[in-house]
Amino acid sequence: MKKSKIGRDHPMPGMPQDDTGGFAGGFASSSASTMNLANHFLIAMPSMQDPVFGGTVVYICEHNDKGVLGVVINKPTDMTMEILFERIDLRIVDGLHSAVVNEPIMFGGPVQDDRGFVLHTPGAHYSSSLTVTDEVAFTTSIDVLEAVANGDGPQRLLVSIGYAGWSPGQLEDEIGRNGWLTVGADAHVLFDLPIEERYNAAIKLLGIDPMMLASEAGHA
Repeated sequence: MKKSKIGRDHPMPGMPQDDTGGFAGGFASSSASTMNLANHFLIAMPSMQDPVFGGTVVYICEHNDKGVLGVVINKPTDMTMEILFERIDLRIVDGLHSAVVNEPIMFGGPVQDDRGFVLHTPGAHYSSSLTVTDEVAFTTSIDVLEAVANGDGPQRLLVSIGYAGWSPGQLEDEIGRNGWLTVGADAHVLFDLPIEERYNAAIKLLGIDPMMLASEAGHA
């Protein structure tokens, strides 16, 4: 089985890079987009039959005129943090909390699904990182996992393999065709809730009863 990687040599939609492979100092302007869903949840409509995105909640990290980048937050793989650390040759410090070691890795999306991506609370500086809000940062460099393995990483984090990406206008079109609901993100849902509760919790942020939404989809 091929090793999963967190690297510095992969470009991201809408994320210009410097010559070291890390993010450049200035991110692309969102002025050309009529919609900016950064720090929002995308919630797949119950009627969505897509095998990749059906039943998912996606956290949007960046949305600008070059496209959209997000991470699925409720689709766990069979890989844990411990297995990931083994595959990328990181030694776990003795005494690292079992909840961290046993945390499942998410399937973040179908793009670059052999690489790791980390959503976490901001704080320490990492070489390839984007601060989305005061509560959420998005990092693609391995140094964030090195910090976790050493016991001094972010207090709250979600690690994914792969990410979700849309070309300019693609997501807006899918939303217009009622493929997704959108709502401002809540870091508690993102980091703290059990995985199986995140979909319904995201829907409730809209003031909608998830059972009613499912019923309406069933009669569509």
